[in-house]
This record gives sequence, C-alpha cells and structure tokens, in this order.
Amino acid sequence: MASILELHHLQKFYATQKAVSDISFNIEQGSIFGLLGPNGAGKTTLLRMITGIFYPDNGHIMFDGRRFDPINDIIKIGYMPEERGLYKKMKIGEQALYLAQLKGLSKAEAMEKIKFWFKRLEMESWWNKKVEDLSKGMSQKLQFVITVLHEPKLIILDEPFSGLDPVNANLIKDEIYGLAQRGCTIIFSTHRMEQVEEICDHIVLVNLGEKILDGTVGDIKQQFKENKFSIKLKGISAPSNSQAFDILDQKVNAFTVKINEGFSSNDVLQHFIQQGVVIESFNEILPSLNDIFICLVEGTKSVTRAFQPLTE
Repeated sequence: MASILELHHLQKFYATQKAVSDISFNIEQGSIFGLLGPNGAGKTTLLRMITGIFYPDNGHIMFDGRRFDPINDIIKIGYMPEERGLYKKMKIGEQALYLAQLKGLSKAEAMEKIKFWFKRLEMESWWNKKVEDLSKGMSQKLQFVITVLHEPKLIILDEPFSGLDPVNANLIKDEIYGLAQRGCTIIFSTHRMEQVEEICDHIVLVNLGEKILDGTVGDIKQQFKENKFSIKLKGISAPSNSQAFDILDQKVNAFTVKINEGFSSNDVLQHFIQQGVVIESFNEILPSLNDIFICLVEGTKSVTRAFQPLTE
C-alpha cells in the first residue's frame, strides 16, 4: 500500500539540545499508526514537524506523494494535541462552526457535518453550553469532532482517550476504526500500551530523540518473545521433567514453561503425548507492548545496539 507520510532523516535542535536525531519512517495510507515514547522522547517535536508548526533543521517530509508544504497541506491534516486549544467562554456550537470554516468548509457544509457528528456522539444538547462548563471527557469529545469534521486525509490524535469513561472511550475507538476503514490515516500517540495493542497496525518507539523500534505490532511481539508457553493438562498436578523445557510457574493443572534452546514446541507436546497425558490447552505467551516498552526505554543505550529496527 502507498505511503501517505514519509519522514526522511529528520533532525531538530533546541539551542544545544537534540530533540530529534535522524529519524525516518513511513506511514501507509489507511493505517492506524502508533507513535510511542516516554516523556521527553521527542514525540511532540515530531508531531509538530509533521503538522508544519516546526520546521526540521535537517531532513524532509513527504506527504501524499510529494514534498510536504505546510501552507497548502495543513488543510488535509487534523491535529488533536494533548494540550486542548478551545475557547473557554465560547458556546460549543458556535466554536465548532467557527473552527470548521477556518478549515475550509462553507457555513452550510460546516453545519451539516457538525450536526452529523453531534448526533453521532450524543452531543446534540450541548450546542449552547460553554467549554468551561464541560467535563474533561466532554471537552475531549468536542475536540475530537473539531479535529475530524473536515474529513482530513491524516488525523493526529495525541492521548485521545484522556478523561473519557469506558463507554465514551469505546465510542471514540469505534469512530477511529471507521475513519481508517474509509481511507483516513491515523497517527495515535499515547502512553497507554494496552490501547496501542488493541488499535494500532504499526508502531514506532522513540526515546531520547532516536527511533529504537519500528514494525507491526505482531512482528514486534514475535521479535521479543521468550519461548514461553502456558499448558493446561487434564488430571495432572505435576508434569514429569524433560530436557525440552523448564517449569516457571504452576497452578493446579496449569503450567507456564520455557522451552530450552535447541528444542521446539513440538518437542514439548511430544513429551506429554508420550506420557499419555491429555492436553487441554497449549498457548504461546507473547510479551505485552508494555513489557517491551519498559525493557527498551530503561535500557536504551544497550538495546539500540542489540536490536535493529524491523523496518527502515
């Protein structure tokens, strides 16, 4: 699939501080892409370069097949920053209408789309409320609507679920899926790794201004797996020993094992089959993105040498 966004060797400096150092990656059209990293990693600087707020000191950005032009291309981008940019004293309906027109919609088009989104997200009764009267979650829903109503090709969401209860978080999540299915590309930036695992197709992890991981969620979990498996055996409280594996944990007839070097999962299964044991379940245990994130961020200096990105 074609890339809608390509970052080529981006660098950005603040005085003597290096915020982004030689970062490159591509984002495919229609994908949900996770940009991850701890505080101070360089994520916000990257997002601000992608939106034209900052210019890179070195490198360049390709957007929709050509060199990124912030003046003309910004209308094709929707950006919801973590720091909200709403007018507190302004009525919600008037504010949505004003911002939609700033993004190129006529008043009639803006009204049509605002009414559609307000109805879809159960916000119709909010029209005459002021932003200062909204809860954090309500303000978050309004910011999301303002970000997407002009139907941008690229949507950037920085911590979009902050302040949302589980019902509204699921509502926004479903809308994100729907936007991607309709061809929008989503950049999703968050600290919540469980949301990334559930939502994103592809992720990039940055730390200290450098890219330290780049790949699909599935490939990354496979890359960092440790040959651990959960096994449930019928009527067995303690399996017999085997050179093929070590038992790491045991609960009644459920076990966690680690396959030793030189052996495979087939060797483990064959061991129990030969013992005449009934195997109720046998599942590989893959590391969570949260575990991988902590491992890489806490050991960045050594890990960046030990692990090469999955893609360039």
